[in-house]
Amino acid sequence: MNLNLPFLKSDDALPGGVTRPTWVVLDLSGPYPERQPTNPVAGLLSRTESLEALAARIEKLRGASWLHGVLVRFGEFTAAPATAHAIRGLLADLQKDKRVVAYLPQLNMLSLIAASGAGELVSPESAEVNVSGFGLESTFLGEFLKKRGIEFENLRIREYKAALTRFSEERMDDHNREQLQAYLSGLEGAWVRDLAAARGVSEDVAAGWLAADLTSAQAALEAGLITKVAYEDELIGPASRPFAAVADLLLPARPGKAAKAGRVAVVPLVGAIITGKSRTNPIPLPLLGGPMAGSDTVVAALRRAKGDKTTKAIVLYVNSGGGSALASDLIWREVATSEKPVVVVMGEYAASGGYYVATHAKTIVASPYTLTGSIGVVSGKPVLTEFNRRHGLNPERVGRDRALMFSPARPYSDDEREQVEKGILEVYDRFTTRVAEGRNLSKERVNELGRGRIWSGQDALDRGLVDELGDLRTGLARARELAGLPADAPAWNVTPKNHGPLPEFAQEAAQAARVTVWPFGGERVLTWFDQDIKVR
Repeated sequence: MNLNLPFLKSDDALPGGVTRPTWVVLDLSGPYPERQPTNPVAGLLSRTESLEALAARIEKLRGASWLHGVLVRFGEFTAAPATAHAIRGLLADLQKDKRVVAYLPQLNMLSLIAASGAGELVSPESAEVNVSGFGLESTFLGEFLKKRGIEFENLRIREYKAALTRFSEERMDDHNREQLQAYLSGLEGAWVRDLAAARGVSEDVAAGWLAADLTSAQAALEAGLITKVAYEDELIGPASRPFAAVADLLLPARPGKAAKAGRVAVVPLVGAIITGKSRTNPIPLPLLGGPMAGSDTVVAALRRAKGDKTTKAIVLYVNSGGGSALASDLIWREVATSEKPVVVVMGEYAASGGYYVATHAKTIVASPYTLTGSIGVVSGKPVLTEFNRRHGLNPERVGRDRALMFSPARPYSDDEREQVEKGILEVYDRFTTRVAEGRNLSKERVNELGRGRIWSGQDALDRGLVDELGDLRTGLARARELAGLPADAPAWNVTPKNHGPLPEFAQEAAQAARVTVWPFGGERVLTWFDQDIKVR
């Protein structure tokens, strides 16, 4: 029989004797955030496919007995390394049941991580090739701001805590350069292991690809990085159809006995950690714009999961560079006091406050590409004394000077600076105590690993800061094991109780109208990793 598909030509029928497509074309493009928006209205408005939705598609394809293979077509793939690694795992699982071919018009570090889960890697003759390792650059604004009369007070613990240094310094210091280079080396080590395993070569051979200056698909083929040079039309036969064309043929999973045994709650913590409710800052500034995880919202979601009788375990998914020390501690408390097992899964970032909230989880899972650690504290403020003088601005003070110590109109006095330093030392001591207790390490050891230093997921595993490498599926599996649930027990995305979609959506719109470039309100003590680390 022929498929009646409105977007196919009338004569675009399956070959004779074939009743269903034997190959499906699955398109991959975009950043692939981990979960669907928990707000139903926001979910309807979002045009970005999530990793959760992709996993559901792939699971359906695995169960299609009539399907022979899947062509995974990479478009404008912009996912972070940790997300690309999770997609690699999805494709590797699909490869166990179907023949999987990845089509890569652009051969680059990130697309190759994801595509390495497929059994075959194919590129067109004209493919763009950029397999040169990882690198990053960060623009320091200290000199630029000083020329405009703006200086920056930056008090930090300790030497590796680089938050705010791009505003206070003219160039990258040696400690920051050291930790960033070590992080990039960790990413490249993970990439080499992934590609060596995928292509069946030694890690030395895979490492050689990074120094080989590959410039064409043919060169990549000769080096063993890909399996074939071909154009897309040479891969798609008459029995191939896009995923949308076969969606109705893919049976939805049926809830079985596993659903009756209980379920796992997934609580997202995405973006800068702030007090109050989660919101989105519309200002397009690095790490100040985008989603913000409010402690009220995350705590309410955790409490709902803890109080839900059908929920037997909780997965806290963290993709955050931290933020408010207070908000991080409030979220940490809910994790630490949970009688139900809590598993933390780290995404692209789980640094500073993003690591703080994880310390007392039963299990911490990180991607080898995760940026974590940054156990340190920072406080600071811009100083506009010279800027005000140049532009004829004259702030006048009434009342106690100490009450205005965080005003940008003047620098801290010696006494005020001493008070701020005392406060951040207390927070750092609390932070290292949390880590020591939660990870069963001495405070001396935590301080060695801390001092604001970042670690890749693999380095964090080697140092006892996380328990294993994996992704959200790994975390869900561990949560089910800890709760004694079947391996196929369902998971659900948690929203705060009694928050309907329309009122919440309206509140988010109102928050968006309140434009601000400092997302932390009156809070000045931060467990925050503010660098926008985008590897290339």
